Amino acid sequence: MLTTNPFDLAPAHLRDEDDDDKPKEECGVVGIFGDPDAASHAVLGLHALQHRGQEAAGVVSCDGFSFHSHRGLGHVSENFKSEEVMNRLAGPMAIGHNRYSTSGDKALRNVQPFYADLAFGGLGLCHNGNLTNAVTLRRQLVQKGCIFSSTSDTEVVLQLVARSDYLAVEDRLVDALRKVEGAYSLIAMTTNTMYGIRDPYGIRPLVLGHLDGAHILASESCALDIMGAEYVRDVEPGELVVIDRDGVRSVKPFVPVQSRFCIFEYIYFARPDSVVEGTSVYHVRKRIGEELARESAVPADVIVPVPDSGVPAALGFAAESGVPFEFGIIRNHYVGRTFIQPTQRTRDLGVKRKHNANRAFLEGKRVVLVDDSIVRGTTSKKIVQMVRQAGATEVHMRISSPPTTHPCFFGIDTPDRDNLLAAQHNLAEMEKLLGVDSLAFISIDGLYRAVGQVGRELGNPTFCDACFTGDYFLPLTDRNDTECTSQQLSLLREKLA
Repeated sequence: MLTTNPFDLAPAHLRDEDDDDKPKEECGVVGIFGDPDAASHAVLGLHALQHRGQEAAGVVSCDGFSFHSHRGLGHVSENFKSEEVMNRLAGPMAIGHNRYSTSGDKALRNVQPFYADLAFGGLGLCHNGNLTNAVTLRRQLVQKGCIFSSTSDTEVVLQLVARSDYLAVEDRLVDALRKVEGAYSLIAMTTNTMYGIRDPYGIRPLVLGHLDGAHILASESCALDIMGAEYVRDVEPGELVVIDRDGVRSVKPFVPVQSRFCIFEYIYFARPDSVVEGTSVYHVRKRIGEELARESAVPADVIVPVPDSGVPAALGFAAESGVPFEFGIIRNHYVGRTFIQPTQRTRDLGVKRKHNANRAFLEGKRVVLVDDSIVRGTTSKKIVQMVRQAGATEVHMRISSPPTTHPCFFGIDTPDRDNLLAAQHNLAEMEKLLGVDSLAFISIDGLYRAVGQVGRELGNPTFCDACFTGDYFLPLTDRNDTECTSQQLSLLREKLA
């Protein structure tokens, strides 16, 4: 995918502040093996995974001899709407990718899946995650004569596979991945075989499905649902799944470690109708809301979610607290992203493009707003102002994640710590800045209880929660290298011409 790190080089006038106030997942991946309509099913899967990457999409198919590719900036529906495009993507195998990107045509070179002709034949590759030593590896590879055509860390994996001394493709993949550090769920494809691999910690999700004799790999089970496919199981942390005409074979090529699945997938990123790590995301989010209510209930008249991601937690909060749930904020689902807003006045009104107060359920009420997270706090502040202007007598905010105090380096785009509200201010200061009567976050132990754990076991946590705790359990090689931090491999932060 890309090397996420906290340096935000995108020019401020090209950013939508309201879009920029949530963490960004970077990728969704899907692979289909043994289906005459493989590309069409891959596109369906990408539609279901659109939430994981909304600005670029691509599909590479194979007919057993040749590879066919179509990639573009924009949503899936914008790139795969023509019969001509779909007819070109022939074959019973296909892999697809959604990602978050920057604007500008030159970013097209970074859109996945990647394809290359190597010594053993063609290889298609797509990746969800973030390699924390990609810049270091890239520098070494360039010194050895490698030529790169993108700024994505996925191409580093491709180059490592190409240079491997092993003969078998699966051995080359394992050899390459033993050199990388960080998080990855990766799908690769040759002319006759498909591979699905998760990093040993299992930080990013990957599931295995089945449809009328075809085998499917996808980031989330919702991609299987849209195809009418059956969920079989999660690809396990550190597992290499090999799919060919003989069926599915499993290999465990890495040293076993304690799994550290990203807990933010449950809070925000995964679709609520998905099942990840064997657990319903929707049910977890409701339980988070219940735990939040037990920890920080407040006298109120109405519980209001900040749509859409705050809805399940707000339902749980309302059920546990006994306070009525209402859609006090209505979201406009048909507004596009606006990067350039010509005046400060229109910029200040930006939040109303997406959210509007439902005055009938807010006026004269003590309101509890439930949201999934606070990053910079800019949007939260505007929403609180909007609710007060609609006549709320009190506004309390409850957040279904602990305070985000550290940037993520494992596949989520978050700001520099200097721009994280909770890293720079204590609770009382945040209440004042947001303009709320009270503010509370779920505790880290409450979050763990909601996902079925006793608590965050001291010294042995079972999830990646570094954005809340600063517990970076993997090396941050590029981050700790001064030369590397000035040249991060990132489509998101690629400077515009």
